[in-house]
Amino acid sequence: MNALAQHITALIRASGPLTLAEFMALCLQHPEHGYYTTRDPLGAEGDFTTAPEISQMFGELVGLCLAQSWLDAGAPSPFTLAELGPGRGTLMADIMRATRAVPGFHAAAELLLVETSPALRARQKAALAGYQPAWANQLTPKNQPLFLIANEFFDALPIRQFIRDEAGWRERVVGLDDGALAFGLTDATQLAALEHRWNDTEIGDVVELSGHADAVASEISSHIAAQGGCALIIDYGDWRSKGDTFQALKAHKKVSPLTALGTADLTAHVDFEALAKAAAEVQHSKLTPQGLFLERLGVTARAQALAKKLSGAALESHIAAHRRLTHPEEMGTLFKVMALTPQGAPPPAGLEDDA
Repeated sequence: MNALAQHITALIRASGPLTLAEFMALCLQHPEHGYYTTRDPLGAEGDFTTAPEISQMFGELVGLCLAQSWLDAGAPSPFTLAELGPGRGTLMADIMRATRAVPGFHAAAELLLVETSPALRARQKAALAGYQPAWANQLTPKNQPLFLIANEFFDALPIRQFIRDEAGWRERVVGLDDGALAFGLTDATQLAALEHRWNDTEIGDVVELSGHADAVASEISSHIAAQGGCALIIDYGDWRSKGDTFQALKAHKKVSPLTALGTADLTAHVDFEALAKAAAEVQHSKLTPQGLFLERLGVTARAQALAKKLSGAALESHIAAHRRLTHPEEMGTLFKVMALTPQGAPPPAGLEDDA
């Protein structure tokens, strides 16, 4: 039993079982032993790989999409260009490289990176040398337009799980069984937050809620409603939560969430409907599969242009990266894209309702 497991076990002995959200928060963000506070989790030697690490094409197209939204908004200056959970800084570096030719964009942009991990902040500083980004532990933009990207950010925010039975909803919790961490269930209760799910669920169905995600979406919404801007949310999930999607990844393989505490990544699918409801002050685009979004932005043409300079193993890797980002059996369908924009603003490129 590692130090974090000992700490969580002691907490449960003292105060009773933890909600899944409390358990996730401790495993991911504990100041000494948390997953994101102690390591760089990305890449082949880490636990998972995100789209920006797969190919530069992803960041380039996302950057041009945001730049076009900035132009559509009248090219405000200055503005905050923010990323939630920036990883190694690869996505923002690609965004900045791709937008160099957009007149006035770099001069007006003030970079804000929302990151709690010291290890990842160091990687971001190196990747974005010359752009003078600011860092924050939570989203605190200035009173100016906000253009934001959140790629695989919301999936790592703590969730609570509720299982329906005859009498109501029972919450999944983490407790102890003979001294070992184990999942358990609370007694059934009626929950106002889940009243709207009674008609589309059956006994045994699991629904996941994330108050953390809703709070972030609400804050983004309030800022964009007041100051203008655009937020792109890209993550795996669907329009409405249903089923147990809580998982742990270590060395790119699924493991039990109750093992390797603080050394495995914990995630869950994003409920985009809940985010849209929380972002009630602005409008949201139609939820669009990542593959379709990238194709509308011209990823295949970009892939073909880059392929002309490649051969051998580099070309094979490039072709595989394009497939991984866009193919329905890879990230193309599982990952979705949704934008938040001011009421009446045109949807960002790639997210048009009639495209």
